Amino acid sequence: MTTFSLSTGISDGTEGAGEPLPPSFSPFVARHIGPSPQDVDQMLRMLGLTSLQDLVEKTVPASIRRGGKISLPSVGTGLTETEVLAELRGLASKNQIFRSYLGMGYNDCITPPVLLRNILEDPRWYTPYTPYQAEVAQGRLQALLNFQTMIMDMTGFEIANASLLDESTAAAEAMAMCEGIKGGAGRVFFVAQDCHPQTIEVVKARALPLGIEIVVGDHRTYAFDQPLSGALLQYPATDGGVCDYTEFIAGVHRQGGLAVVAADILSLALLKPPAEFGADIAVGSTQRFGVPLGYGGPHAAYLATKLIYQRQLPGRLVGVSKDAAGNPAVRLTLQTREQHIRRDKATSNICTAQALLAITAAMYASYHGPEGIRAIAERVHSLASRLAAGLSMLGYTVVNEAFFDTVCVRAGHRSAEDLMACAAEHRINLRLLDNDLGNDMICIALDETTLEADVVELLTIFGAEEGTLPSERETTRYPIALARTSAYLTHPVFNLYHSETEMLRYLNRLVSKDISLAYGMIPLGSCTMKLNATSEMIPITWPEFGKLHPFAPISQTQGYQELLERLETMLSEITGFAAVSLQPNAGSQGEYAGLLVIRKYHEVRGEGYRNICLIPHSAHGTNPASAVMAGMKVVVIKTDEAGNIDLDDLRAKAREHGADLAALMITYPSTHGVFEEAVMEMCDIIHAQGGQVYMDGANMNAQVGLCRPGDFGPDVCHLNLHKTFCIPHG
Repeated sequence: MTTFSLSTGISDGTEGAGEPLPPSFSPFVARHIGPSPQDVDQMLRMLGLTSLQDLVEKTVPASIRRGGKISLPSVGTGLTETEVLAELRGLASKNQIFRSYLGMGYNDCITPPVLLRNILEDPRWYTPYTPYQAEVAQGRLQALLNFQTMIMDMTGFEIANASLLDESTAAAEAMAMCEGIKGGAGRVFFVAQDCHPQTIEVVKARALPLGIEIVVGDHRTYAFDQPLSGALLQYPATDGGVCDYTEFIAGVHRQGGLAVVAADILSLALLKPPAEFGADIAVGSTQRFGVPLGYGGPHAAYLATKLIYQRQLPGRLVGVSKDAAGNPAVRLTLQTREQHIRRDKATSNICTAQALLAITAAMYASYHGPEGIRAIAERVHSLASRLAAGLSMLGYTVVNEAFFDTVCVRAGHRSAEDLMACAAEHRINLRLLDNDLGNDMICIALDETTLEADVVELLTIFGAEEGTLPSERETTRYPIALARTSAYLTHPVFNLYHSETEMLRYLNRLVSKDISLAYGMIPLGSCTMKLNATSEMIPITWPEFGKLHPFAPISQTQGYQELLERLETMLSEITGFAAVSLQPNAGSQGEYAGLLVIRKYHEVRGEGYRNICLIPHSAHGTNPASAVMAGMKVVVIKTDEAGNIDLDDLRAKAREHGADLAALMITYPSTHGVFEEAVMEMCDIIHAQGGQVYMDGANMNAQVGLCRPGDFGPDVCHLNLHKTFCIPHG
């Protein structure tokens, strides 16, 4: 293993006794991490210090400094870039790429090469800071405005945000939005039982701390016997069925609620958009618009609604404005319902977006245009219709008369287990649907990558003779009343760039308006204090990582399992905590998950009544918003003139609320970059009252190797991997 001198940051060369190694064998760190010796010397002279060790001793309190080295596994440390990529190739080879027909909101797709090379693989797009400062982010903001326009067009609504984290989170945000607009005593939120199962679970989990009652049931038989804040419907349903929700939505409105429709983005090229049959909010994922499966993401979700609800819209909103010279410009207009102003009154903690992936999805729409998107949708639907016809000819019962891309069939004369096993022999994953109607229903979700030969193979699994495929003269398999008649993607941005040359030039015009690491450093905040090394980004487009469905059997994802286990182990060692969850998709969700852990801790101890969360005045706006979402009441702690936590005020309020104290939220180092000397005392004050300490890990990059939060007091923290480690921001 290569070791490094703290005083210079340069390799001491101990990995190569004897003759020097050629540059291609230089360790990763020497190529990427830290300034040059000359830069370090200049910095130290300006500070009047003699070494980096001297700097650390004057910056990090002695009481929390870690004496020994971090003990990390030998694999993956001190390696060259070539060796790291070879190691990743080995892990990738342990993943098995089966043809996926699992659906559930995740579909394989084709990323146009011009977008793959010039967005996903282009550091000018994936290294910039999040577009908070419009003057250095005009290209990305324009691209995100395209995303919003695309969503508005496809859903039929008047306003859409600049993306969310995933479809399930978007549905939960819509639920909270309904509660904020229509909620009140006795109201419940209805969730259709044929929504995607992961969405139902996330909505139920998010409703619990907010005291929202969730009723899961069949929309076709729902009695409308109680006031509603809202209802969530899947369009098409998780089993592929396409329903006309007009009458049900009218019932929701009569009960005082809002209707939320989770809509498949590609289906809306053929099906009537949610706004046209009475819905108030639409949510969904844009993954199938050119973004690889990636074992579940991240992917850019969307939320669209009526203009009258714009102030309740979660997340970011990009708007058109004018610059100082009067020229058109774009900027962030609303963000998390002005969370930095309203803070503890915020009803969403989402202040981020999947910018890179939302841009990819928007450019997918631009590259294909309205005719291209419709052609893709028609082809997928045609193949699904021919599959259904073939299954019917074989004597199987197709469950839904109306569908878009997912055929649900009863196993019938063959057992479902037999059919699933036969599919596995063909390296195909099908979905066994277990519901109230039985466990012999198999769902087959087709996608953009499906070929006629694939449909032939599927029919062969179900017993057809080799080469059998029904003719193309299949009728449309959804109600004519639900056929889309309105135009979409009419803006010139979706109609000008259909050749690779035109798209390439358009992307380069946009990206030239941004500041990225391709042009220089970006001194805007801790979010930028990390690296997106090329070698770290290359594997995301390998099919062994990119083409795996998130619900693929564990046996097919052993490379991913090993990778995740290694990461959890290393993060536990780096932070000093006992366990790590990789589930949250953003820092905001990490905060929320951590506070729910604290909430559950108190409940298990018989102290579930603890609900006071102390938060410094200097905290990031997501902190109080997360606390409110976790069902806690925020009490603000004063900060002194230097921005540090006022210890006297902390003591007084901890004593005042001692019996009900749930947590203190701190950022360490603080939001203004200081290692506050009294951090251990702060933790002791809270622990003495029976509370827990939550550490916002936004600035964890300043701690790695120097101190560990698990050693000096915090009980829970989240890590922003896009800040401390290598993944792109947003």
